Amino acid sequence: MRPPETLPASAHYRAFLFDCDGVLLNSNVVKTEAFYKAALPWGERAATELVEYHVSRGGVSRYEKFRYFLAEIVGQTKDEQAPLEQLLDDFARHVREGLMQCEEAPGLRELLACLPAGCPRYVVSGGDQQELRRVFRERGLADGFDAIYGSPVDKRAHVKRLLEREAVQRPSVFFGDAWYDYEVASEAGLDFVFLHGWSEVSDWCERFSNEPVWVCRDLSEYRRLAAG
Repeated sequence: MRPPETLPASAHYRAFLFDCDGVLLNSNVVKTEAFYKAALPWGERAATELVEYHVSRGGVSRYEKFRYFLAEIVGQTKDEQAPLEQLLDDFARHVREGLMQCEEAPGLRELLACLPAGCPRYVVSGGDQQELRRVFRERGLADGFDAIYGSPVDKRAHVKRLLEREAVQRPSVFFGDAWYDYEVASEAGLDFVFLHGWSEVSDWCERFSNEPVWVCRDLSEYRRLAAG
């Protein structure tokens, strides 16, 4: 891990990309509980296995996780859309209320206000895109971002498209709370800041010990360290 005091100033970057759950909103627990409740009709064991898979694959879309659940955990052999759609509907219903009520990241609005003028900022999340845009609009956060991207398109594909369109130019930085976020940032040649305050990655200190990442508790700490 890079020493936090070596964080580049915000003015160093040409774009800022943010995961949502565990970064902008304290919503990891909301999603975890929603996965369990949506899968519970298949039994407690199956629901618990899905939660374990979800936590181990932080940052990956719900679509991929529920496909895995049906194929690998409950052994669905037929290519049927109905069970997947039911899971997605139930999950969305459980998540919707939680996203509106969960805590906003400390210092988020202050950070957005002090980022360099004209420097694009994007939400790139594994959460459902329409759901995210509605929640951010209703919480008064949408105007702080140039665009909000989510599933069913994978965040790796979103970042690739932003680079291809030159909507993101290097050097840029990605803020995440999961190992998958780091993989996406690393493959795209972006700096990465891991936020551990709300992360569900319990062994983050060990996993990132030899990786070129900066670690902060939250966006408020990042803002303080990257001031100037």
